[in-house]
Amino acid sequence: MSVSTRSLEGTLAEIVGRERVSAEPRLLAAAAIDGHAPRWVVSPAALEQVAAVLALAHDEKLAVVARGSGSALDLGRPPVRLDAVLDMRGLTRIIEDHPDDLTVSVEAGITAGALAARLAARRQWLPVDPPAWQSRTIGGLVATNAHGPLRARYGTLRDLLLGVRFVAAGGVSTWGGSRVVKSVTGYDVPKLMVGSLGTLGVLTELTLRLHPMPESELTWLAAFPSTGAAQAFVARVLDSPLQPSRVELLNEAALRACAATPARAAVAVAIGSVEAAVRDQGALVEDFARRAGGGAAGAPAAFWERYDRAFTRSDGQMVLQVASLTSRLADTVDLIERGHDGLGSDAALMITGCAALGTLRVTLTLTGADLEAAAGFVERLRAFVGDFEGSVVIQSGPAVLRAGVDPWGAIDPAALTLMRALKDEFDPQRLLNPGRFVGGL
Repeated sequence: MSVSTRSLEGTLAEIVGRERVSAEPRLLAAAAIDGHAPRWVVSPAALEQVAAVLALAHDEKLAVVARGSGSALDLGRPPVRLDAVLDMRGLTRIIEDHPDDLTVSVEAGITAGALAARLAARRQWLPVDPPAWQSRTIGGLVATNAHGPLRARYGTLRDLLLGVRFVAAGGVSTWGGSRVVKSVTGYDVPKLMVGSLGTLGVLTELTLRLHPMPESELTWLAAFPSTGAAQAFVARVLDSPLQPSRVELLNEAALRACAATPARAAVAVAIGSVEAAVRDQGALVEDFARRAGGGAAGAPAAFWERYDRAFTRSDGQMVLQVASLTSRLADTVDLIERGHDGLGSDAALMITGCAALGTLRVTLTLTGADLEAAAGFVERLRAFVGDFEGSVVIQSGPAVLRAGVDPWGAIDPAALTLMRALKDEFDPQRLLNPGRFVGGL
């Protein structure tokens, strides 16, 4: 497509319609990523429009960042350049729906809350629940591999994404994966796309594996006088016939944020099944808590709603994703809390996470804290978990911090070589989300 005699903005308007292209300063400022404002905000309403916009971007070498709800725009490094923000919230259709097969195909801009409302009528769900999940788009959840407490039983979107349609940097629409659970493909494109931060292609359509909603679900909150006792409890739960849907660790500050009974540490265990099984497994949870030196009681029905509200990201916070081990949970939590002491009295700290997998979410409110001290805290934590092949990713935080400290952390050189090769194949001109991903990809 030649634009030698026409403006780029006019060409974009021809593709998506004048009302779906904006260069208005206020809107551009609102769409800025880490202080980088785009030249245009483009809001396509169909796959063909996405493809045409990316074809134009390819011809004119425009840097494009796709966004959904915008809840994860401070994940990764600041972009090295930005010409257009592609707002995907106009693609909200349910394309195919197969309740008997437990699958659904949707456009990338539909929110998880809208999809949940559709599925709830037949008691099926997509069990993915990161903070603020209801307002986040499915495409955004996949691109960032977002996950929450339900990961303990249902895994992440890598386990739930069956197929994906995406538009590559040249504007070509490609399908990868399948629309049914049993299909097998040789090259797993969906798994490549999960967590790729839109650097390999712009997601437009996703086929998802659903699960039946349990007949009954209750949550027990097991409280302990130490993180060591909480770790011992988790070990008992994992080494038992229990099948919890969530096994979430909370430190004292996190419990306060959820308006729960105070304790040094607690583990929220949710059981979903038929009513009798839930009751029987709940009795085991209470027994295991006593044996570990604590006690368990039923949590309020609104506990997980409070949890979601408490950990929805807000300005001034740094959020870390820490991959530890279930056998090192207590050590890791203790180190985080000791390290927090060096950040100043204003740096409030909440620790949560999937205790069943040893992954922690650390939320620091940095108001008044020294960013240099915060960077040192991240590096000390990386050194600690690195001894047993753990990792620390800065999920969100001030741009100046993420510009000075690699938000992704060290990566195996062989893996980085592979990722660069994939980027060369999918986006050789480095036009999609340039600079924000691992290794500056």
